[in-house]
Amino acid sequence: MNIIIIEDEKPSARRLQRMLAKIEVEVITVLHSVNSAISWLLTNPHPDLIFLDIQLSDGLSFEIFEEISLESAIIFTTAYDEYALKAFKLNSVDYLLKPIDQEELEHAYNKFLKKYKQKSYENFPLTELQKILSVPQQKVYKRRFITKIGQHLKMFPVDEIACFYSENKGTYLQTTSGRNYLVDYTLENLEEELDPDFFYRISRKYFVHINAIEDMLSYTNSRVQLKLKKFEDNKVIVSRERVKDFKNWLAQ
Repeated sequence: MNIIIIEDEKPSARRLQRMLAKIEVEVITVLHSVNSAISWLLTNPHPDLIFLDIQLSDGLSFEIFEEISLESAIIFTTAYDEYALKAFKLNSVDYLLKPIDQEELEHAYNKFLKKYKQKSYENFPLTELQKILSVPQQKVYKRRFITKIGQHLKMFPVDEIACFYSENKGTYLQTTSGRNYLVDYTLENLEEELDPDFFYRISRKYFVHINAIEDMLSYTNSRVQLKLKKFEDNKVIVSRERVKDFKNWLAQ
């Protein structure tokens, strides 16, 4: 069985591949744009199943179907809200709402397998998809995080979080009051969860909240060193390849 992923966010694509690997599903290729998807589908046999993001880097995914008469089953991966997705259900189109849950992924894949064996999955109407995608949808980001402290659960609104960082194979949040707590996320997971208007990943180790930045200093090799409020680590460094984007983020 041939399966591909079309997803413009590379961390999301890698995460989905890992989740599929847990149920012994191998992906033959990952594509990141409308144009690359069209080029690949024109020169390769159509796969049995496509995991397809709706919003791609160079347009909406329905543009693919304007160029190609697709012969594949599709499971959409999307951040669109549940009301917009009702239309997909009515047209027998499966979907996974981001961030994707492992159990929901397995359910969707098993549903596909059943339809695949029965050859009963249907192509969806392009006009219906266009109607749905023509309505602007706003991505919803996490507003709070839960951590476990002993037998207790503690909640932190995102505006009380100064940064997230990785250390000793764990991921921690630091509050604006200077306390640190272990969270059940990787920094890659957080790329999908945090509002980019307020959080920026400055390096492989740190996500910082814009309001936590107290001072910025020039550092070696054209990098930038940050001083965060009530954060003791003095090596909070914006990696060189991210400095330009970081400055643009600050100025937006």
